[in-house]
Amino acid sequence: MKSPAKHDLFGVLVSATSYEEALEVVIGAAKRGRKLTVDHMPVHGLVEAARDPVLRECINSFDIVAPDGHPVRWALNRLRGTRLADRVYGPELMLRLCGRAAEDGVGVYLYGSTEDVVGRLRESLLKRFPGLRVVGSESPPFRPLTPKEDQEMVERINQSSAGLVFVGLGCPKQEIFAHEHRDQIHAAQLCVGAAFDFLAGQKRMAPSWMQDRGLEWLFRLVSEPRRLWRRYLVTNTIFLAWFGQELARGRGSNHSNGASTEERSHPRKGTTI
Repeated sequence: MKSPAKHDLFGVLVSATSYEEALEVVIGAAKRGRKLTVDHMPVHGLVEAARDPVLRECINSFDIVAPDGHPVRWALNRLRGTRLADRVYGPELMLRLCGRAAEDGVGVYLYGSTEDVVGRLRESLLKRFPGLRVVGSESPPFRPLTPKEDQEMVERINQSSAGLVFVGLGCPKQEIFAHEHRDQIHAAQLCVGAAFDFLAGQKRMAPSWMQDRGLEWLFRLVSEPRRLWRRYLVTNTIFLAWFGQELARGRGSNHSNGASTEERSHPRKGTTI
């Protein structure tokens, strides 16, 4: 199945997709043993990628860059006329994929976070989906792998016959990891970030009413103010400023087919507040 179309948001190519479409594309690739890279794009990740040319080039190479946050979906709809009815939230897509993987006999591999979190995540997934084949799980050291360690890790994943590799290293480490191993790991790699903590029961998800109104960032900020206040203050402000500038230029939903070649060749650079 063909990957969903992408649209330019501030230099970052984001996929106009749904849970159903993403699920079919990813499961199809996993069952055929095809390499695939998938990312989930919230406001924070979008702004960081737009400001960092190296990260932007990395993410723009992904097969699917799903609109993880409602504000990103709203921007796609308003600026690119995509008419998406819902976002594609990383933890939710991960659960849906595990459900299908259990039905279709596709093996999954968990890579990232701490040993405790990965262990709890494995238990949680097996409890939800008794038929799920978790063919491997590991927590890498909190340092760069040596070339030997990296090669051994790739061999472990490939020898496990995993069709889905969930990567939970946090942004931008997980995106860089998937990009650097896109030709080595023979599976669909999905960068799911905080999904490991959420689904392992280590952190609470925002209530549905906050998620639906694009206020998940506020819930997380209140939960972890010291760690997240600067991230959300800066990136949310920049996102709103860029969005307002696009609207002021009259570049709204009439750009339904995404940005022009000229826009894509001159991505936004390091805008400040």
